[in-house]
Amino acid sequence: MTRILCLLVCISLSTTVFLPVTSAADEYDIAIINGRIVDGTGNPWFRGSVAIRGGKIVKVGRFDASRAKKTIDAGGKIVAPGFIDVHTHTEDVYSNPAAENFVRMGVTTLVTGNCGGSATDIGEFLGRIKAKPLAVNISTLIAHGSVRAKVMGLADRQPSPEEQIAMNEMVEKGMRDGAVGLSTGLIYIPGTFARTEEVVGLAKSAAKFGGVYASHIRDEGTKVVDAINEAINIGEQANMPVEISHFKISSKALWGQSTTTIGLVEAARKRGLNVTVDQYAYAASSTSLDARIPSWAIAGGRDEGRKRIADPETRKKVVRQMKDELKKRKFKDYSFAFVASYRPNPEFNGKNIAEITQMLRGKKKIEAQIDQILEMYDKGGASMVYHVMSEDDVQNIMRQPFTMIASDSGVRQFGSGVPHPRGYGNNARVLGRYVRELKIIALEDAIRKMTSLPAQTFNLRDRGLIREGFAADVVIFDDSTVADKATFENPHQYADGFGSVIVNGELVFDGTKMTGAMTGMALRGPGFVGLSPE
Repeated sequence: MTRILCLLVCISLSTTVFLPVTSAADEYDIAIINGRIVDGTGNPWFRGSVAIRGGKIVKVGRFDASRAKKTIDAGGKIVAPGFIDVHTHTEDVYSNPAAENFVRMGVTTLVTGNCGGSATDIGEFLGRIKAKPLAVNISTLIAHGSVRAKVMGLADRQPSPEEQIAMNEMVEKGMRDGAVGLSTGLIYIPGTFARTEEVVGLAKSAAKFGGVYASHIRDEGTKVVDAINEAINIGEQANMPVEISHFKISSKALWGQSTTTIGLVEAARKRGLNVTVDQYAYAASSTSLDARIPSWAIAGGRDEGRKRIADPETRKKVVRQMKDELKKRKFKDYSFAFVASYRPNPEFNGKNIAEITQMLRGKKKIEAQIDQILEMYDKGGASMVYHVMSEDDVQNIMRQPFTMIASDSGVRQFGSGVPHPRGYGNNARVLGRYVRELKIIALEDAIRKMTSLPAQTFNLRDRGLIREGFAADVVIFDDSTVADKATFENPHQYADGFGSVIVNGELVFDGTKMTGAMTGMALRGPGFVGLSPE
Protein backbone atom coordinates (compact mmCIF):
# COMPACT_ATOMS: atom_id res chain seq x y z
CA MET A 1 0.00 0.00 0.00
CA THR A 2 2.82 2.37 0.90
CA ARG A 3 4.50 1.69 -2.44
CA ILE A 4 1.25 2.40 -4.31
CA LEU A 5 0.75 5.68 -2.46
CA CYS A 6 4.33 6.70 -3.18
CA LEU A 7 3.84 5.86 -6.85
CA LEU A 8 0.64 7.91 -7.08
CA VAL A 9 2.31 10.88 -5.41
CA CYS A 10 5.24 10.65 -7.83
CA ILE A 11 2.90 10.49 -10.83
CA SER A 12 0.93 13.44 -9.48
CA LEU A 13 4.05 15.48 -8.90
CA SER A 14 5.43 14.50 -12.29
CA THR A 15 2.19 15.54 -14.04
CA THR A 16 2.15 18.86 -12.25
CA VAL A 17 5.74 19.60 -13.14
CA PHE A 18 5.17 19.06 -16.86
CA LEU A 19 1.88 20.98 -17.28
CA PRO A 20 2.37 23.95 -19.63
CA VAL A 21 2.57 27.23 -17.79
CA THR A 22 0.36 29.87 -19.45
CA SER A 23 0.54 33.44 -18.31
CA ALA A 24 -2.53 35.65 -18.18
CA ALA A 25 -0.98 37.91 -20.80
CA ASP A 26 -0.57 35.42 -23.65
CA GLU A 27 -3.70 33.28 -23.71
CA TYR A 28 -4.94 35.12 -26.83
CA ASP A 29 -3.19 37.16 -29.51
CA ILE A 30 -6.11 39.55 -29.93
CA ALA A 31 -9.35 40.04 -28.04
CA ILE A 32 -12.09 42.13 -29.65
CA ILE A 33 -14.48 43.30 -26.93
CA ASN A 34 -17.75 45.27 -26.70
CA GLY A 35 -18.83 44.42 -30.21
CA ARG A 36 -22.16 43.75 -31.86
CA ILE A 37 -21.32 40.51 -33.61
CA VAL A 38 -22.91 39.82 -36.98
CA ASP A 39 -21.60 36.32 -37.53
CA GLY A 40 -22.25 35.93 -41.27
CA THR A 41 -25.11 33.44 -41.03
CA GLY A 42 -27.80 36.06 -41.51
CA ASN A 43 -28.89 35.73 -37.88
CA PRO A 44 -29.49 38.91 -35.82
CA TRP A 45 -26.48 40.56 -34.18
CA PHE A 46 -25.59 39.79 -30.58
CA ARG A 47 -23.29 41.45 -28.09
CA GLY A 48 -20.06 39.64 -27.36
CA SER A 49 -16.33 39.38 -27.79
CA VAL A 50 -14.03 37.50 -30.15
CA ALA A 51 -10.69 35.94 -29.19
CA ILE A 52 -8.01 35.17 -31.76
CA ARG A 53 -4.98 32.93 -31.40
CA GLY A 54 -2.63 31.51 -34.01
CA GLY A 55 -4.62 32.97 -36.90
CA LYS A 56 -7.87 31.33 -35.76
CA ILE A 57 -10.97 32.42 -33.91
CA VAL A 58 -10.83 30.49 -30.62
CA LYS A 59 -13.60 32.10 -28.53
CA VAL A 60 -16.86 33.85 -29.36
CA GLY A 61 -19.09 35.23 -26.62
CA ARG A 62 -17.91 35.87 -23.07
CA PHE A 63 -14.40 35.20 -21.78
CA ASP A 64 -11.61 36.84 -19.82
CA ALA A 65 -10.21 39.36 -22.33
CA SER A 66 -7.46 40.42 -19.93
CA ARG A 67 -5.59 37.31 -21.05
CA ALA A 68 -4.84 38.79 -24.48
CA LYS A 69 -1.67 40.37 -25.84
CA LYS A 70 -3.76 43.01 -27.63
CA THR A 71 -7.29 44.20 -26.94
CA ILE A 72 -9.46 46.03 -29.45
CA ASP A 73 -12.51 47.76 -27.99
CA ALA A 74 -15.16 47.75 -30.71
CA GLY A 75 -17.19 50.31 -28.77
CA GLY A 76 -20.54 48.87 -29.80
CA LYS A 77 -19.64 48.78 -33.50
CA ILE A 78 -20.24 45.83 -35.81
CA VAL A 79 -17.81 42.91 -35.71
CA ALA A 80 -18.21 40.76 -38.81
CA PRO A 81 -16.31 38.20 -40.88
CA GLY A 82 -13.92 39.75 -43.39
CA PHE A 83 -15.70 40.31 -46.68
CA ILE A 84 -15.07 37.93 -49.60
CA ASP A 85 -15.13 39.59 -53.01
CA VAL A 86 -15.92 36.78 -55.44
CA HIS A 87 -15.57 38.81 -58.60
CA THR A 88 -12.32 40.71 -58.97
CA HIS A 89 -9.73 41.20 -61.67
CA THR A 90 -6.63 41.10 -59.52
CA GLU A 91 -4.19 38.98 -61.47
CA ASP A 92 -1.74 41.86 -60.92
CA VAL A 93 -2.18 41.88 -57.13
CA TYR A 94 1.46 40.93 -56.57
CA SER A 95 2.52 44.30 -57.99
CA ASN A 96 0.32 46.08 -55.43
CA PRO A 97 0.26 43.60 -52.54
CA ALA A 98 -1.44 45.83 -49.95
CA ALA A 99 -4.65 45.89 -52.08
CA GLU A 100 -5.56 48.95 -50.02
CA ASN A 101 -8.70 49.88 -51.94
CA PHE A 102 -10.16 46.50 -51.01
CA VAL A 103 -8.92 46.32 -47.41
CA ARG A 104 -10.28 49.77 -46.60
CA MET A 105 -13.79 48.62 -47.44
CA GLY A 106 -13.51 45.45 -45.36
CA VAL A 107 -12.46 42.93 -48.02
CA THR A 108 -10.05 40.26 -46.78
CA THR A 109 -10.34 37.66 -49.58
CA LEU A 110 -10.25 38.15 -53.35
CA VAL A 111 -11.42 35.66 -55.98
CA THR A 112 -9.83 36.50 -59.33
CA GLY A 113 -9.66 34.83 -62.75
CA ASN A 114 -13.15 36.00 -63.70
CA CYS A 115 -14.75 36.82 -67.07
CA GLY A 116 -12.68 34.27 -68.94
CA GLY A 117 -9.28 35.76 -68.07
CA SER A 118 -6.80 34.20 -65.63
CA ALA A 119 -3.32 32.88 -65.20
CA THR A 120 -3.05 29.54 -66.98
CA ASP A 121 -0.44 28.17 -64.57
CA ILE A 122 -2.54 28.25 -61.42
CA GLY A 123 0.13 26.63 -59.25
CA GLU A 124 2.68 29.27 -60.20
CA PHE A 125 0.19 32.12 -59.71
CA LEU A 126 -0.90 31.05 -56.23
CA GLY A 127 2.63 30.00 -55.29
CA ARG A 128 3.93 33.52 -55.86
CA ILE A 129 2.58 34.47 -52.45
CA LYS A 130 5.61 32.75 -50.87
CA ALA A 131 8.01 35.28 -52.37
CA LYS A 132 5.56 38.19 -52.51
CA PRO A 133 3.27 38.17 -49.46
CA LEU A 134 -0.10 39.90 -49.68
CA ALA A 135 -2.26 41.75 -47.18
CA VAL A 136 -5.31 39.78 -48.38
CA ASN A 137 -6.13 36.18 -49.19
CA ILE A 138 -6.15 35.26 -52.87
CA SER A 139 -8.09 32.59 -54.73
CA THR A 140 -8.58 32.10 -58.45
CA LEU A 141 -10.69 30.48 -61.11
CA ILE A 142 -9.14 29.06 -64.25
CA ALA A 143 -10.50 30.90 -67.24
CA HIS A 144 -11.83 29.54 -70.50
CA GLY A 145 -10.70 32.55 -72.55
CA SER A 146 -7.10 32.29 -71.39
CA VAL A 147 -7.03 28.54 -71.89
CA ARG A 148 -8.54 28.85 -75.36
CA ALA A 149 -6.10 31.60 -76.34
CA LYS A 150 -3.15 29.47 -75.24
CA VAL A 151 -4.32 26.47 -77.27
CA MET A 152 -5.99 28.18 -80.26
CA GLY A 153 -4.95 31.81 -80.22
CA LEU A 154 -7.73 34.34 -80.91
CA ALA A 155 -9.14 32.48 -83.90
CA ASP A 156 -12.84 32.63 -84.74
CA ARG A 157 -13.38 28.90 -85.21
CA GLN A 158 -14.27 25.77 -83.30
CA PRO A 159 -11.61 23.60 -81.67
CA SER A 160 -10.45 20.36 -83.21
CA PRO A 161 -10.92 17.24 -81.06
CA GLU A 162 -7.24 17.42 -80.14
CA GLU A 163 -7.56 21.07 -79.13
CA GLN A 164 -10.62 20.34 -77.01
CA ILE A 165 -8.69 17.60 -75.21
CA ALA A 166 -5.75 19.95 -74.67
CA MET A 167 -8.06 22.59 -73.16
CA ASN A 168 -9.79 20.02 -70.95
CA GLU A 169 -6.41 18.86 -69.66
CA MET A 170 -5.34 22.43 -68.89
CA VAL A 171 -8.50 22.98 -66.86
CA GLU A 172 -8.01 19.73 -64.97
CA LYS A 173 -4.43 20.67 -64.15
CA GLY A 174 -5.58 24.10 -63.01
CA MET A 175 -8.12 22.52 -60.70
CA ARG A 176 -5.52 20.15 -59.23
CA ASP A 177 -3.27 23.18 -58.69
CA GLY A 178 -5.96 24.90 -56.65
CA ALA A 179 -8.42 26.75 -58.89
CA VAL A 180 -11.88 27.04 -57.36
CA GLY A 181 -13.70 26.61 -60.66
CA LEU A 182 -14.00 27.59 -64.32
CA SER A 183 -14.82 31.09 -65.53
CA THR A 184 -16.04 32.23 -68.91
CA GLY A 185 -16.32 35.61 -70.60
CA LEU A 186 -18.59 34.73 -73.49
CA ILE A 187 -19.01 38.37 -74.44
CA TYR A 188 -15.26 38.80 -74.99
CA ILE A 189 -12.79 37.49 -77.53
CA PRO A 190 -12.03 34.58 -77.74
CA GLY A 191 -14.90 33.36 -75.53
CA THR A 192 -17.48 34.83 -77.89
CA PHE A 193 -16.33 32.37 -80.57
CA ALA A 194 -17.02 29.28 -78.43
CA ARG A 195 -20.15 27.22 -78.82
CA THR A 196 -21.97 25.88 -75.80
CA GLU A 197 -20.68 22.33 -76.23
CA GLU A 198 -17.06 23.53 -76.05
CA VAL A 199 -17.74 25.19 -72.70
CA VAL A 200 -19.65 22.16 -71.41
CA GLY A 201 -16.58 20.02 -72.03
CA LEU A 202 -14.39 22.32 -69.96
CA ALA A 203 -17.05 22.68 -67.27
CA LYS A 204 -17.16 18.90 -66.88
CA SER A 205 -13.40 18.92 -66.38
CA ALA A 206 -13.75 21.48 -63.58
CA ALA A 207 -16.73 19.66 -62.07
CA LYS A 208 -14.61 16.54 -61.48
CA PHE A 209 -12.76 18.53 -58.82
CA GLY A 210 -15.71 20.19 -57.12
CA GLY A 211 -15.45 23.48 -59.00
CA VAL A 212 -18.06 26.15 -59.66
CA TYR A 213 -18.93 27.50 -63.12
CA ALA A 214 -18.69 31.32 -62.95
CA SER A 215 -19.81 33.05 -66.13
CA HIS A 216 -19.85 36.50 -67.62
CA ILE A 217 -22.72 35.41 -69.82
CA ARG A 218 -22.88 35.83 -73.58
CA ASP A 219 -25.20 38.85 -73.58
CA GLU A 220 -26.42 41.18 -70.82
CA GLY A 221 -28.60 43.26 -73.13
CA THR A 222 -31.32 42.32 -75.57
CA LYS A 223 -30.47 38.59 -75.47
CA VAL A 224 -29.93 38.33 -71.73
CA VAL A 225 -32.61 35.66 -71.25
CA ASP A 226 -30.96 33.36 -73.80
CA ALA A 227 -27.58 33.98 -72.18
CA ILE A 228 -28.80 33.12 -68.67
CA ASN A 229 -30.45 29.96 -70.00
CA GLU A 230 -27.15 28.98 -71.65
CA ALA A 231 -25.26 29.35 -68.35
CA ILE A 232 -27.85 27.27 -66.52
CA ASN A 233 -27.78 24.66 -69.28
CA ILE A 234 -23.99 24.37 -68.98
CA GLY A 235 -24.29 23.83 -65.23
CA GLU A 236 -26.97 21.19 -65.67
CA GLN A 237 -25.00 19.30 -68.31
CA ALA A 238 -21.80 19.44 -66.24
CA ASN A 239 -23.65 18.73 -62.97
CA MET A 240 -22.01 21.63 -61.15
CA PRO A 241 -23.01 24.88 -59.39
CA VAL A 242 -23.46 27.97 -61.54
CA GLU A 243 -22.51 31.50 -60.51
CA ILE A 244 -23.58 34.28 -62.87
CA SER A 245 -21.24 37.24 -62.77
CA HIS A 246 -22.36 40.86 -62.22
CA PHE A 247 -26.01 39.97 -62.80
CA LYS A 248 -27.65 42.89 -64.60
CA ILE A 249 -29.68 44.18 -67.53
CA SER A 250 -27.63 46.53 -69.68
CA SER A 251 -30.19 47.31 -72.35
CA LYS A 252 -32.48 50.28 -71.86
CA ALA A 253 -35.07 48.41 -73.92
CA LEU A 254 -35.32 45.78 -71.13
CA TRP A 255 -35.13 47.96 -68.03
CA GLY A 256 -37.58 46.62 -65.47
CA GLN A 257 -37.28 43.03 -66.69
CA SER A 258 -35.09 41.85 -63.80
CA THR A 259 -38.14 40.00 -62.48
CA THR A 260 -37.91 37.78 -65.56
CA THR A 261 -34.18 37.13 -65.25
CA ILE A 262 -34.47 36.47 -61.51
CA GLY A 263 -37.29 34.03 -62.30
CA LEU A 264 -34.92 31.99 -64.49
CA VAL A 265 -32.54 31.57 -61.53
CA GLU A 266 -35.39 30.70 -59.17
CA ALA A 267 -36.74 28.09 -61.60
CA ALA A 268 -33.31 26.45 -61.91
CA ARG A 269 -32.93 26.35 -58.14
CA LYS A 270 -36.35 24.72 -57.81
CA ARG A 271 -35.11 22.01 -60.19
CA GLY A 272 -32.20 21.39 -57.83
CA LEU A 273 -29.40 23.27 -59.57
CA ASN A 274 -27.34 25.47 -57.27
CA VAL A 275 -27.38 28.84 -59.06
CA THR A 276 -26.15 32.06 -57.47
CA VAL A 277 -25.34 35.50 -58.82
CA ASP A 278 -23.10 38.40 -57.87
CA GLN A 279 -23.71 42.11 -58.21
CA TYR A 280 -22.05 45.47 -57.72
CA ALA A 281 -24.10 48.28 -56.17
CA TYR A 282 -24.13 50.72 -59.09
CA ALA A 283 -26.21 51.32 -62.21
CA ALA A 284 -23.10 51.51 -64.38
CA SER A 285 -20.75 48.81 -65.64
CA SER A 286 -17.10 48.93 -66.62
CA THR A 287 -15.19 47.07 -69.29
CA SER A 288 -13.11 47.73 -72.39
CA LEU A 289 -13.94 49.95 -75.36
CA ASP A 290 -13.41 46.88 -77.56
CA ALA A 291 -16.71 45.45 -76.25
CA ARG A 292 -18.58 48.03 -78.36
CA ILE A 293 -17.12 46.62 -81.60
CA PRO A 294 -18.50 43.44 -83.22
CA SER A 295 -16.34 40.51 -82.13
CA TRP A 296 -15.96 39.13 -85.66
CA ALA A 297 -14.34 42.41 -86.68
CA ILE A 298 -11.56 42.18 -84.11
CA ALA A 299 -10.97 38.42 -84.15
CA GLY A 300 -7.33 37.39 -84.17
CA GLY A 301 -6.10 40.32 -82.11
CA ARG A 302 -5.65 44.07 -82.56
CA ASP A 303 -3.47 43.90 -85.64
CA GLU A 304 -6.05 41.78 -87.48
CA GLY A 305 -8.83 44.05 -86.26
CA ARG A 306 -7.01 47.14 -87.54
CA LYS A 307 -6.70 45.58 -90.98
CA ARG A 308 -10.43 44.79 -91.18
CA ILE A 309 -11.50 48.21 -89.97
CA ALA A 310 -9.13 49.88 -92.45
CA ASP A 311 -10.95 48.13 -95.31
CA PRO A 312 -13.71 50.53 -96.51
CA GLU A 313 -16.37 47.88 -97.14
CA THR A 314 -15.70 46.05 -93.88
CA ARG A 315 -15.73 49.34 -92.00
CA LYS A 316 -19.18 50.16 -93.42
CA LYS A 317 -20.45 46.82 -92.14
CA VAL A 318 -18.96 47.48 -88.68
CA VAL A 319 -20.54 50.94 -88.51
CA ARG A 320 -23.92 49.61 -89.60
CA GLN A 321 -23.84 46.85 -86.98
CA MET A 322 -22.81 49.26 -84.21
CA LYS A 323 -25.68 51.62 -85.12
CA ASP A 324 -28.15 48.71 -85.12
CA GLU A 325 -26.95 47.58 -81.69
CA LEU A 326 -27.47 51.07 -80.25
CA LYS A 327 -30.99 51.15 -81.67
CA LYS A 328 -31.86 47.74 -80.24
CA ARG A 329 -30.72 48.84 -76.79
CA LYS A 330 -32.69 52.12 -77.03
CA PHE A 331 -29.67 54.40 -76.62
CA LYS A 332 -29.62 57.47 -78.87
CA ASP A 333 -25.80 57.80 -78.88
CA TYR A 334 -22.64 56.96 -76.90
CA SER A 335 -23.10 59.58 -74.18
CA PHE A 336 -23.46 56.63 -71.74
CA ALA A 337 -19.86 55.56 -72.46
CA PHE A 338 -17.26 57.33 -70.28
CA VAL A 339 -13.50 56.86 -70.61
CA ALA A 340 -11.84 55.53 -67.45
CA SER A 341 -8.33 55.29 -68.84
CA TYR A 342 -6.96 56.12 -72.29
CA ARG A 343 -3.18 56.11 -72.41
CA PRO A 344 -2.65 57.97 -75.71
CA ASN A 345 -4.55 61.01 -74.36
CA PRO A 346 -5.33 61.16 -70.60
CA GLU A 347 -7.39 64.30 -71.31
CA PHE A 348 -10.15 61.91 -72.43
CA ASN A 349 -10.39 60.37 -68.96
CA GLY A 350 -13.73 61.16 -67.33
CA LYS A 351 -15.38 62.33 -70.57
CA ASN A 352 -17.95 60.40 -72.59
CA ILE A 353 -17.61 59.47 -76.25
CA ALA A 354 -20.14 62.09 -77.38
CA GLU A 355 -18.19 64.83 -75.55
CA ILE A 356 -14.86 63.66 -76.93
CA THR A 357 -16.28 63.52 -80.45
CA GLN A 358 -17.65 67.06 -80.16
CA MET A 359 -14.32 68.25 -78.74
CA LEU A 360 -12.21 66.72 -81.53
CA ARG A 361 -14.54 66.65 -84.53
CA GLY A 362 -16.92 69.51 -83.85
CA LYS A 363 -20.01 67.31 -84.12
CA LYS A 364 -21.90 64.59 -82.25
CA LYS A 365 -23.51 62.54 -85.02
CA ILE A 366 -23.56 58.79 -84.44
CA GLU A 367 -21.28 58.11 -87.39
CA ALA A 368 -18.71 60.55 -86.00
CA GLN A 369 -18.91 58.93 -82.55
CA ILE A 370 -18.35 55.49 -84.08
CA ASP A 371 -15.38 56.86 -86.05
CA GLN A 372 -13.98 58.14 -82.75
CA ILE A 373 -14.43 54.74 -81.10
CA LEU A 374 -12.68 52.99 -83.99
CA GLU A 375 -9.83 55.49 -83.90
CA MET A 376 -9.35 54.89 -80.18
CA TYR A 377 -9.44 51.14 -80.80
CA ASP A 378 -6.74 51.56 -83.46
CA LYS A 379 -4.54 53.37 -80.92
CA GLY A 380 -4.78 50.62 -78.32
CA GLY A 381 -8.27 50.86 -76.89
CA ALA A 382 -9.48 52.21 -73.57
CA SER A 383 -10.98 51.19 -70.26
CA MET A 384 -14.56 52.45 -70.03
CA VAL A 385 -17.48 53.05 -67.65
CA TYR A 386 -20.93 52.46 -69.16
CA HIS A 387 -24.08 53.97 -67.62
CA VAL A 388 -26.47 51.39 -69.03
CA MET A 389 -28.49 50.01 -66.12
CA SER A 390 -31.64 50.83 -64.15
CA GLU A 391 -31.50 51.55 -60.40
CA ASP A 392 -34.80 49.69 -59.93
CA ASP A 393 -33.26 46.54 -61.39
CA VAL A 394 -30.17 46.95 -59.19
CA GLN A 395 -32.39 47.05 -56.10
CA ASN A 396 -34.56 44.13 -57.21
CA ILE A 397 -31.52 41.92 -57.80
CA MET A 398 -29.98 42.91 -54.46
CA ARG A 399 -33.05 41.71 -52.56
CA GLN A 400 -32.66 38.13 -53.77
CA PRO A 401 -31.34 35.60 -51.24
CA PHE A 402 -28.92 34.09 -53.78
CA THR A 403 -27.22 37.40 -54.65
CA MET A 404 -23.65 38.05 -53.50
CA ILE A 405 -21.92 41.44 -53.38
CA ALA A 406 -18.81 41.72 -55.58
CA SER A 407 -16.92 44.68 -57.01
CA ASP A 408 -15.76 43.51 -60.46
CA SER A 409 -12.71 45.67 -59.72
CA GLY A 410 -8.96 45.44 -59.82
CA VAL A 411 -6.36 46.62 -57.34
CA ARG A 412 -6.32 50.39 -57.78
CA GLN A 413 -3.33 52.67 -58.06
CA PHE A 414 -4.52 55.68 -56.08
CA GLY A 415 -5.00 58.69 -58.36
CA SER A 416 -4.49 56.84 -61.65
CA GLY A 417 -7.19 57.35 -64.28
CA VAL A 418 -10.92 57.74 -63.67
CA PRO A 419 -11.99 54.16 -62.88
CA HIS A 420 -15.38 52.93 -61.76
CA PRO A 421 -15.91 53.94 -58.09
CA ARG A 422 -16.88 50.38 -57.14
CA GLY A 423 -13.21 49.58 -56.59
CA TYR A 424 -13.18 51.90 -53.58
CA GLY A 425 -16.76 51.91 -52.36
CA ASN A 426 -18.76 48.83 -53.34
CA ASN A 427 -19.16 47.14 -49.94
CA ALA A 428 -19.50 50.46 -48.12
CA ARG A 429 -22.18 51.57 -50.57
CA VAL A 430 -24.27 48.49 -49.87
CA LEU A 431 -23.99 48.98 -46.10
CA GLY A 432 -24.55 52.73 -46.16
CA ARG A 433 -26.98 53.38 -48.98
CA TYR A 434 -28.88 50.14 -49.48
CA VAL A 435 -29.00 48.95 -45.85
CA ARG A 436 -29.07 52.10 -43.71
CA GLU A 437 -30.64 54.69 -46.01
CA LEU A 438 -32.93 52.79 -48.41
CA LYS A 439 -33.51 49.71 -46.20
CA ILE A 440 -33.52 47.48 -49.29
CA ILE A 441 -31.96 44.64 -47.26
CA ALA A 442 -31.19 44.07 -43.58
CA LEU A 443 -27.68 44.56 -42.22
CA GLU A 444 -27.34 40.89 -41.30
CA ASP A 445 -28.38 39.77 -44.78
CA ALA A 446 -26.01 42.22 -46.46
CA ILE A 447 -23.14 40.77 -44.45
CA ARG A 448 -24.24 37.22 -45.29
CA LYS A 449 -24.08 38.19 -48.98
CA MET A 450 -20.48 39.35 -48.45
CA THR A 451 -19.26 36.48 -46.26
CA SER A 452 -20.82 33.06 -45.73
CA LEU A 453 -22.65 32.90 -49.07
CA PRO A 454 -19.45 33.61 -51.05
CA ALA A 455 -17.49 31.16 -48.87
CA GLN A 456 -20.10 28.46 -49.42
CA THR A 457 -20.34 29.10 -53.17
CA PHE A 458 -16.58 29.01 -53.78
CA ASN A 459 -15.71 26.25 -51.29
CA LEU A 460 -13.70 28.48 -48.95
CA ARG A 461 -14.45 26.18 -46.07
CA ASP A 462 -13.00 27.96 -43.04
CA ARG A 463 -13.99 31.50 -44.05
CA GLY A 464 -17.07 33.65 -43.96
CA LEU A 465 -18.24 33.16 -40.37
CA ILE A 466 -17.37 34.42 -36.91
CA ARG A 467 -17.12 30.93 -35.51
CA GLU A 468 -14.66 29.11 -33.29
CA GLY A 469 -12.11 27.22 -35.37
CA PHE A 470 -12.53 29.46 -38.41
CA ALA A 471 -9.78 31.63 -39.85
CA ALA A 472 -9.53 34.98 -38.10
CA ASP A 473 -10.53 37.26 -40.97
CA VAL A 474 -12.48 40.00 -39.18
CA VAL A 475 -13.70 43.52 -39.92
CA ILE A 476 -15.02 46.14 -37.53
CA PHE A 477 -17.16 49.00 -38.87
CA ASP A 478 -19.63 51.62 -37.71
CA ASP A 479 -23.00 50.86 -39.27
CA SER A 480 -24.23 54.39 -38.46
CA THR A 481 -21.51 56.11 -40.52
CA VAL A 482 -20.23 53.58 -43.05
CA ALA A 483 -20.43 55.10 -46.53
CA ASP A 484 -18.83 55.15 -49.95
CA LYS A 485 -17.11 58.43 -50.81
CA ALA A 486 -15.91 57.47 -54.29
CA THR A 487 -17.89 59.02 -57.15
CA PHE A 488 -17.79 58.64 -60.91
CA GLU A 489 -16.26 62.12 -61.14
CA ASN A 490 -13.78 61.58 -58.27
CA PRO A 491 -13.38 57.83 -57.72
CA HIS A 492 -10.09 57.82 -55.79
CA GLN A 493 -11.61 58.15 -52.32
CA TYR A 494 -11.51 55.47 -49.63
CA ALA A 495 -14.66 54.40 -47.83
CA ASP A 496 -15.70 55.85 -44.46
CA GLY A 497 -16.65 54.01 -41.29
CA PHE A 498 -14.22 51.10 -41.28
CA GLY A 499 -12.06 50.41 -38.25
CA SER A 500 -9.85 47.40 -37.73
CA VAL A 501 -9.39 44.85 -40.51
CA ILE A 502 -7.76 41.56 -39.49
CA VAL A 503 -6.45 38.93 -41.92
CA ASN A 504 -5.48 35.51 -40.58
CA GLY A 505 -5.19 36.88 -37.06
CA GLU A 506 -3.05 39.95 -37.86
CA LEU A 507 -4.16 43.57 -37.97
CA VAL A 508 -3.62 44.86 -41.53
CA PHE A 509 -5.62 48.11 -41.19
CA ASP A 510 -5.97 49.95 -37.88
CA GLY A 511 -8.77 52.33 -38.82
CA THR A 512 -6.52 55.08 -40.09
CA LYS A 513 -3.68 53.42 -41.98
CA MET A 514 -2.36 50.13 -43.32
CA THR A 515 -0.08 48.45 -40.76
CA GLY A 516 2.25 46.81 -43.28
CA ALA A 517 1.27 43.29 -42.20
CA MET A 518 1.19 40.87 -45.14
CA THR A 519 -0.61 37.83 -43.78
CA GLY A 520 -2.78 36.81 -46.71
CA MET A 521 -2.92 33.17 -47.83
CA ALA A 522 -3.45 31.41 -51.14
CA LEU A 523 -6.83 29.72 -50.78
CA ARG A 524 -7.09 26.69 -53.02
CA GLY A 525 -10.12 24.80 -54.25
CA PRO A 526 -11.26 21.30 -53.22
CA GLY A 527 -9.39 19.66 -56.10
CA PHE A 528 -6.01 20.84 -54.86
CA VAL A 529 -3.47 18.05 -54.57
CA GLY A 530 -1.58 19.20 -51.49
CA LEU A 531 -1.63 19.37 -47.74
CA SER A 532 -2.32 22.98 -46.76
CA PRO A 533 -2.75 26.52 -48.08
CA GLU A 534 0.32 28.71 -48.55
